[in-house]
Amino acid sequence: MDRDTVEPRVDSLPGPRASEWVEYHHETAAPSTYVYDFVWDITEDAIGPFCTDADGNVLMDFTSHVAASPLGYNNPKIMDRADEFDMVDPLKIAGQDFYVSTGGTPDETSMPGPAHLMDKLTEISSQYGFDTVFLSNSGAEAVENAIKICYDNCETPKYGITFDGAFHGRTLGALSLNRSKSVYRRKFPEISGIHDVAFSEAGVERLREKLDPDTGHIPPEEVAYLILEPIQGEGGYHVPSPEFLSAVDDVCAEHDIPIIADEIQSGVGRTGEMWAVDHYDISPDVITSAKALRVGATVSRSDVFPSETSRLSSTWGAGDILGSMRGALTLAAIEDHDLLDNATEKGTYFLDRLRDLSADRPIVEDARGLGLMTALEFDTKARRDDVMETALQHGLLTLGCGRKSLRLLPPLDVTERELDLALDILESVLTEVSNTVASA
Repeated sequence: MDRDTVEPRVDSLPGPRASEWVEYHHETAAPSTYVYDFVWDITEDAIGPFCTDADGNVLMDFTSHVAASPLGYNNPKIMDRADEFDMVDPLKIAGQDFYVSTGGTPDETSMPGPAHLMDKLTEISSQYGFDTVFLSNSGAEAVENAIKICYDNCETPKYGITFDGAFHGRTLGALSLNRSKSVYRRKFPEISGIHDVAFSEAGVERLREKLDPDTGHIPPEEVAYLILEPIQGEGGYHVPSPEFLSAVDDVCAEHDIPIIADEIQSGVGRTGEMWAVDHYDISPDVITSAKALRVGATVSRSDVFPSETSRLSSTWGAGDILGSMRGALTLAAIEDHDLLDNATEKGTYFLDRLRDLSADRPIVEDARGLGLMTALEFDTKARRDDVMETALQHGLLTLGCGRKSLRLLPPLDVTERELDLALDILESVLTEVSNTVASA
């Protein structure tokens, strides 16, 4: 498959083989979030945003596996480096109980391991004074550990602050912070003391009222943390104003409340900066990362983390050798190939074109984004779903978010040709869906 010439090609979706694989999967799999019956065939050609399904259809994937595959499929920027190393077994060890060497000395080894990844994470977060990392398996665990260290660091921990539209994971602690869809939290027990405000400047004013020492009802000294997504993901790809996040920072600084920046989806170059908070006048005390990083990570200062051992632990946390290597290689590729600049440049081009093609189409209410984290919002959820399904039949994979938005996540090294291919499909799809509306 030649990335410079390949184009989407679809006969039928789902095809017979894909349907067979889906049926086989569901014989034993618990219900989860299955968006459509697309079945990636890992034995067939795939490169960048292009992949092949079980029936030979070639699709253009603008989901990046919900930002968890930042450079798309089989990217040589990662694969060529990974092929230099002879893989061993086990590739996962009990990393919180054992150390691992990748040969020679830490400075001389050719293969990055968990310690190298942690070192790199502190380097790219040094502007916030971060010098300590705890690795885990997932984004939800990264968030769990972030709130744990903040509770531990507070003398009288009783409260946490979250925002309307927030999504921070699916473990019980993280679920307590979610304010997007009710299905995530319904009937599950929650952490007590979690308060929420609107993801807007009006929400900041409400927060000031809640924390006011004379008229408020939340003692600031008992607030262990405020957690936010610099750009909301599952809640609808909402990009906040600089004034809003600056005001959040001011309130937290005034009351000495730690800020947790949840960068699970927005971090690792997705927005054109390594961290989305780098775009704003805000100083987080903790950053959580995963997805594009290939492992979970809670990054902060040593004085925030507990000094007592066994307060934090994870069998596989710092022991995923392959995941840590790929995370380190991903960060290296972003720097070596100027992919932050590419995300900024191509993201601006993509968003401008999205706004152009959605102008004067009543079914599209908004086109928004930052870098290569972009979304279209439609007039109804049903319309969004129609666009997503029609795009799939044309060979473009997308994902929903929020109530009626469609998210578009091309790889960080996406080319203008690839964006134009996706835009051509989207233009056809919007016309098709709009005509259906007009004739109804």
